[in-house]
Amino acid sequence: MSGVTPEMLAGCAAEPIHIPGAIQPQGALMVLSPEDGRLRHASRNLREVTGLSVGLGERLNDEAPDLLRRIEDWLAGGEPATVHVVDITGRPFTMSGHVTAQGAVVELEPVASSNTAVPHGLYGHVRAFLDRLSHAASLDAMAEAAVDHVRALTGFNRTLLYRFDEKGDGTVLAESSDGVLPTLLRQRFPASDIPAQARALYVLNRLRLIVDAGYTPCPVEPALSPVDGRRLDLSLAALRSVSPVHLEYMRNMGTQASMSISIVVNGGLWGLISGHSSGPHGVDAQVRGACDMIGQVLSLNIEARQQAEHAANRLRLGRRESDLLAALSGTEALDAGLAANSELWLGITEADGAAALVEGRLTTTGRVPPENVLRDLAARIHETGEQVFSTPSLAALWPAFAAEAGIVSGVLAISVSQIRPDLLIWLRPEIVQEVEWAGNPHKAVEEGARRLHPRRSFETWREQVRLQARPWSAAQIESAASFRAAVQNFLLHHAEERAELSDKLERTNQELEAFSYSVSHDLRAPFRHIAGYAELLSEREAGLEPTSRHYLTSIKEAAAAAGRLVDDLLSFSQLGRHRLASSSLDMNKLAAEVKRSLATDIGARVVEWEIGDLPPAWGDGSMIRQALLNLMQNAVKYTAPREVARIRVTGADLGEATAYTVSDNGVGFEMAYARKLFGVFQRLHLAEEFEGTGIGLALVKRIVDRHGGTVSAQGTPGKGAEFSFTLPKRQTPTGDTPGG
Repeated sequence: MSGVTPEMLAGCAAEPIHIPGAIQPQGALMVLSPEDGRLRHASRNLREVTGLSVGLGERLNDEAPDLLRRIEDWLAGGEPATVHVVDITGRPFTMSGHVTAQGAVVELEPVASSNTAVPHGLYGHVRAFLDRLSHAASLDAMAEAAVDHVRALTGFNRTLLYRFDEKGDGTVLAESSDGVLPTLLRQRFPASDIPAQARALYVLNRLRLIVDAGYTPCPVEPALSPVDGRRLDLSLAALRSVSPVHLEYMRNMGTQASMSISIVVNGGLWGLISGHSSGPHGVDAQVRGACDMIGQVLSLNIEARQQAEHAANRLRLGRRESDLLAALSGTEALDAGLAANSELWLGITEADGAAALVEGRLTTTGRVPPENVLRDLAARIHETGEQVFSTPSLAALWPAFAAEAGIVSGVLAISVSQIRPDLLIWLRPEIVQEVEWAGNPHKAVEEGARRLHPRRSFETWREQVRLQARPWSAAQIESAASFRAAVQNFLLHHAEERAELSDKLERTNQELEAFSYSVSHDLRAPFRHIAGYAELLSEREAGLEPTSRHYLTSIKEAAAAAGRLVDDLLSFSQLGRHRLASSSLDMNKLAAEVKRSLATDIGARVVEWEIGDLPPAWGDGSMIRQALLNLMQNAVKYTAPREVARIRVTGADLGEATAYTVSDNGVGFEMAYARKLFGVFQRLHLAEEFEGTGIGLALVKRIVDRHGGTVSAQGTPGKGAEFSFTLPKRQTPTGDTPGG
């Protein structure tokens, strides 16, 4: 609202409209002690309006015996505080009452001679309304029946029915008019027209009448209650004086009299039936009672209709949810199952697009924005902490998404994990609308004004509304919440299956490791014996023919190769049985030691080493040395065809981890096979070309995995390879138990 300051809004919201200290002057008000009937408060016009001479602190006397009897019966609990016609000093008055903590409030209004016969026709009006309501096929038909019968009962120039949306804006659904006042059918009234405390009073006191917007309020005396010392609470009083701001609003609207009937649905203010007249206009209390009955019956019918529609929608969406869950039951992954059943996935909330972010994977269907937008949206929703999140206007919450409103304006999302930012998100595009307001809703104050004034113009004002999607219904939100519970059960079931499988795999791995260790350990001695006896035989039988000597040489080489394989297998199997003994490691010292140990492998070859200043690492010294040895040894091996081999060892501090890289100018490899490199017995080159058991890189990966780090490889055929591993700083080792 242009020009509105926070102070103005706060002042309007804080206006004590339930304790105005005055009433409208068309009637009189008394507050009696329920215990002894003594007068505690009286409107200043009590004697003028009723002729009663009772004073404060006095009991009602016999000057109005009919009134006294009605009040005594009421206070004794003999009958409810309904509207009665009573005789006071020879004139008819309507009496109504209610009891508060401050006393019994009695309201008296004179009955005009023209209204004395009205009660006889009320039953026919209400019965006709009920008949028409029972045949109403739509909400609009129900609204039209209500405004027609209320206007017929009250004689207002114009009667409107308007409902409030989720933002509090009201839209006129039906109108009955004699043409004296301009039509407002289908126009909107902004939420700012009715402050929050006024809405609360509309729920508490369902009917309010203003006979003349130009009235002078009549004070109630004394101002403070003798019971609690507070101002008299007139929340339930029909004669309660209203806010001067509202009276100004009426005059600006061109109405001199008004009456409102609250439509309360599920305990909240759903809408209002509002009557207007161009001049002063009174409505008999018994007629108001009939109008109140119309409002209550209409409220119950709307509530019943909404509940029936909600139940039907939940049933329809529930069938889709059941079908989707049945389809998901046969899938291994939630996101894959959703993608395979996209129509049902969209259908359970009737969305235009959907996205699933599960374990970092993004899966989409229907109309969705780019991936970066979806991931940004998911991160923001996760930060809210809401398990079920919904909005019809994403840009109203986060303006950065306004550019994507054509695809995503309405968002409904559910969290499906307690530990990860996993979400299922449904999307709707904006719906651009042309809206007619009863006056410019943005001009609530005039320039230079110091207090909040109502709008001065109610001429039709058109506005294009953007960045708003079709709102999510309660049934659709409940459907998403229900699906969330089902998805969590689905994920829990699969997690239990994976845990069981993991336990089986762990037991199998432990058995395989034990078997591998046993076999490797037991085979070491026989292979050494074979190689040793072959060597002795070749030395003892110097005169062996060339063919036999070739056989012996082949036996020695095969036994030696088998021995190396057994040694590598033993080292690999021992990794799972070895407890880490982590400490700070001088990687420069380790690299220098490994370089010296490779001198015999290099022999007469030309190898240019470039070892950078390596940052310290945290880990098990013997295991990290083994990993570095295997990588540097590989570099030496696969640079054998080069006249000059170039091998670089570098390191970097990454903050929470350290990284180490061994690169060479050797034969390299195709990146398509990079994932195979770290598997056991995986070779990219023939054994005849390069010696090796195919376990070295698998050993490196297992060592690094035990330390909680990562390994990677880059290669180009004919140009070289680069192997890297990272180690966390003071990490928590994984599987740091014997056999783990």
